[in-house]
Parts: sequence; structure tokens; C-alpha cells
Amino acid sequence: MTASTKKGTAAIPARSVQRYVGILMTWALFVAVMFYSIAQAQVNVELRGSGSANKFPIVVANFEGPNGAEIANIIRADLTRSGQFDVKDLGGVTLGANGTPDWAAISQTGGTTVAYGTVNGSSVDYRLADAAQQAQLDAQNISEAQMRRLAHKVADAIYEKTTGVRGIFATRIAYTTGRQLVVADADGEGRKVVASSSSSLISPAWSPDGTRLAYVSFEGGKPIVYVQNLSTGGRTIAANFKGNNSAPAWSPNGSQLAVALSQGGISQIYLVSAGGGTSQQRLTNSAEIDTEPFFFPNGSGIVFTSDRGGSAQVYRTGLGGGAASRLTFSGSQNVSPKISPDGAKLVYSSLRGGSYVIAISSLGSGSDQVLTSGGNDLSPSFAPNGMQVLYAAGGGLGIVNADGSFQASIPSSGNVTGAAWGPFTK
Repeated sequence: MTASTKKGTAAIPARSVQRYVGILMTWALFVAVMFYSIAQAQVNVELRGSGSANKFPIVVANFEGPNGAEIANIIRADLTRSGQFDVKDLGGVTLGANGTPDWAAISQTGGTTVAYGTVNGSSVDYRLADAAQQAQLDAQNISEAQMRRLAHKVADAIYEKTTGVRGIFATRIAYTTGRQLVVADADGEGRKVVASSSSSLISPAWSPDGTRLAYVSFEGGKPIVYVQNLSTGGRTIAANFKGNNSAPAWSPNGSQLAVALSQGGISQIYLVSAGGGTSQQRLTNSAEIDTEPFFFPNGSGIVFTSDRGGSAQVYRTGLGGGAASRLTFSGSQNVSPKISPDGAKLVYSSLRGGSYVIAISSLGSGSDQVLTSGGNDLSPSFAPNGMQVLYAAGGGLGIVNADGSFQASIPSSGNVTGAAWGPFTK
């Protein structure tokens, strides 16, 4: 969560100033509590709804060839972490792509499908078969130079064939840990620091094509929005206007950023070029704090956090300005909103009973559901298939299924302050 903190000096009503100071004090207290909790907490795996009911029972045999057992282990972990598979143990059996499964042994485990294959250097010949019908369901040759990513791609193929939904195991995540911006595989492994600073880095945001990350750095003595090129390692300043520049969010076509600027004395939402420059378009106009924008997938408008109703809540507005409508009503504060890839759901961090939890609501019905119970759960971000949500969990990383049926921790480095799940890439 980010918020501009520069107080206005011109024509702001006394009621607005009081609310502005009040929300700053509340958010400052929240941040202090957050970092105390981070220092005290241990990251533990929590599985909710983790029984075998309503899950796909599957056997993953050790693959034949170099690193075959390790690749199979990664696939098993991926499928388990989705919360949609009940992965069965076949006792370390190795089965190549041209082999014949032991159907009786597979049936005894309770598995209804079996995945197996052969590793050939940087490719895998993979098979998926139905145990009851003793028939092949899928056969692919999947190539990837990096071993872990190769395993993730095989897991994606299994997931998509089984569920009909594209898998997210080969995608990437980004998170900030104090003074570092980190990129990792979706399972938290393969971590790489892509930016570091002498001051705090916050608010990571992926470009739609996955080649760039926007973030906020305080190294210039105030919040400034940067864009990091992940291929070249270079970065550019996207927003460095008067006052605070914060909370970047990419437009669906990747050409613009919605940002929170306090250049007029109080934080409002503007549209700026992702490549930098002085051009800007104001999207909100209120006497209260407006921050944390996020685009609808079709580019029709944004959601954002605002104090205009007396407490931090989520609103939506079009890109042409006009009145904003409130979207959240449960919880004393609701912040850090994100829209699902299909545009149908809203996820956010909600203050309920003195604790921040991740909540989700339907944009059609308005009904909401609390997904987590960690007490200090922040910065939610949808997986690109909309099935799971990544979030900062008490200084670590957590994932939760969008229906609340499964929850787990993800390994991370440092004290996580913000998280973002990257897009699908080719």
C-alpha cells in the first residue's frame, strides 16, 4: 500500500485536513505494526481445505533420463500448490515416455491419471494417461533450456489438460524487500535481485508483456516512479513531478501508467507516459486522498483507494473523469485493490477486527468473501489465470485460491513489503 503524505496548503476544507491527517496517522500506525509483526513472525505453511475431496487424483512417476526425478518432484510440488490436485505416491517408480504404466499399481494409489515422460537434454517427451480407461490423454514434446522452467512448463501442460484452464507455474512473481526488488519463479525459487537502492523500494507492478517492472524508490529524498527493463537492466524515470509520485499501475497496452501524484497538495490519480516526460492527464479530482490505481483489463477505467468517504475504501471511475462509485462496504478500511484478469472480481486488503486480511468480491453482485486470516496480509495480486492470489503475508509471501479453498506460503528473501504476479508470456 502506498499513500502520498504531503499536506496541501491551498483551499482545502478543515474537514478534509482532519480526515487527511487522520488517515495518515492510521496508515502510519498500520505500517509500524506491520514491520513489528514482520520482525516477530515466522513464515509457516498453512493449508486450508487441503483434503482430497474435489481434487484431481494424479500420480506423477519419476521421469526417465537426467534430472528426471527432480523434474518430477517440481511437477508434483506445482500441482499440489495449485490446491486442485491430490498428488499420489507411486513409490519412486521411474517411467519413460515409451513405457507402459502399471495400471493396477496406479489404481491402488487412488490416482485416476498418471503423468510420466523422458528427459532429453533441454526437452521432455511427456505423457498423461487415464488409469481407468488405460488410454493416453495428452502427449507433448516440451522444450526449455532451464531445468526448473522446463518442469514448470510440463506442470502447466498437465494443469491445462486436466482443468481446461491455462497453468501459471512457468510465470514469474516480483516483490520488494526493503531496499531490493526481486523477481522469482511462481514457486518462489530462482530468485534474482533486479534493482537495489540505498533507500526503500515499494509498489512493484509488471508491464503487460512481462518485460518491465514499475516501482517506487525513495532514493531521491521523496517517492519517484521508475521503470526497470528486465532484459537490459536499465531503468528510466516515469514520474518525478512536484511532491510525491507513487502507486504505479500499467495500462493494458503498456504505454501508460496510472500514478498517484501530490503535486496539487494532496494525492490524486493521474495518467502519465510509461516512458517518462511531462505529459499527464488527471483522472480523479477530490479534496481527499486518492491513491493505488489499477486498470480494468479492457482499459475502460480504474479502481483506486480513496478517503473521500471518511475512511480508506475502494472506488471505480472511468478514464474520462466524472463521478466515482464506491465498491467496498465491509471492513473499516479496504486498500490495494486489484481486478481479476476477466474483469469480474476485485481483490483487496481489508481491515476487519483490527487485522488486515485478503478479501475478494464480485463486481456483479457486490458479495464479498474473506480469503485469509493471517492478520497482516497486504498487497494482493491475481495470478494471470485468475485462479490464485499472491500477497505479502506478515513479511513473507503467501498464495490463496480465489475461492478460499487452499492457502500456502511461498519461499522469499527478506521482509516482503509488496508483491505482484507477472503476466503470461510466450
